[in-house]
Amino acid sequence: MSLPSVGLILHPNISPFHFSVPYTVFGMASPDRPLFDLSIVALEGKPQQAERVMTLRPDGGLELLDRVDIAVVPGWHDLNEAPPPELSEALVRCHERGAHVVGLCYGTYALAYAGLLDGRRASTHWMAEQDFSARFPGVKLDTNALYVEEDRLVTSAGTAAGLDCCLFLVREYYGAQVANKVARAMVVPPHREGGQAQFIEQPVATSTQDAHINRLLDYLREHLAEPHTIDELAARTAMSRRTFTRHFHKATGMTVVAWLVSERLRRGRELLETTSLSVEAIAERAGFQTATSFRQHFRQRHQVSPRDWRKTFGEPRD
Repeated sequence: MSLPSVGLILHPNISPFHFSVPYTVFGMASPDRPLFDLSIVALEGKPQQAERVMTLRPDGGLELLDRVDIAVVPGWHDLNEAPPPELSEALVRCHERGAHVVGLCYGTYALAYAGLLDGRRASTHWMAEQDFSARFPGVKLDTNALYVEEDRLVTSAGTAAGLDCCLFLVREYYGAQVANKVARAMVVPPHREGGQAQFIEQPVATSTQDAHINRLLDYLREHLAEPHTIDELAARTAMSRRTFTRHFHKATGMTVVAWLVSERLRRGRELLETTSLSVEAIAERAGFQTATSFRQHFRQRHQVSPRDWRKTFGEPRD
């Protein structure tokens, strides 16, 4: 039986890391044979420079894509530049004849420019969320998923999420047992919990243009563990309840409750990363009424539990 074939597509100034992830996964061999028939593909079959550090030599030109089961675009060099028409047409032909077409990280842009993702779900690096959504409003961007598969179109979030995506494809062709062996050989988890939400920077403005609100925010940060009511905070700013809520939202862009939850979660993350306090103690210090409430808000925001966050980002302990 013939091996599933993979076409790994080069483009100008390709990232060595983005290239190496699918190259390593799909180039992995079982004890008795390779898992995939891997070809490196480039426009006109010409070598490509990889970010000044190496030159990559392809096996051939775009004609190789006419026989692959999986076509992979690992990253993309310029978000403002659409793929050459020949490449877009080759990707469309791959999909039309039943192949998987894959965009890793910014490689999602290549698929979107080709029109393959119109009306479908997709993922890309969270830093490109606004740009991608503005360029391709017809694509249903999932800003949290590590990878998305819909109708044989597979797209991944940034950098290491490409590894999750490639392991997913190994599972699709060979099942979980083989995919787990590949993951073990690479010393990576076969499946990661959560999504991009746990890696996205979520800054909270330290100040606003409203001096009264600024003083209140400083006070709240110093007293997060205490309960607060709208009426109490309105009185502290010498405003009516209605005027206070309007000023607060105008200054921060958030309701008082939403701001307190965000700031308490920020404090919780900080304590999870820098202390060995229990989740119960952290919930109390951050101002959540119960540890259950803290866990629920934390998982809703970050798609992982406080315990998993600590395992990922916490300081190593002796």
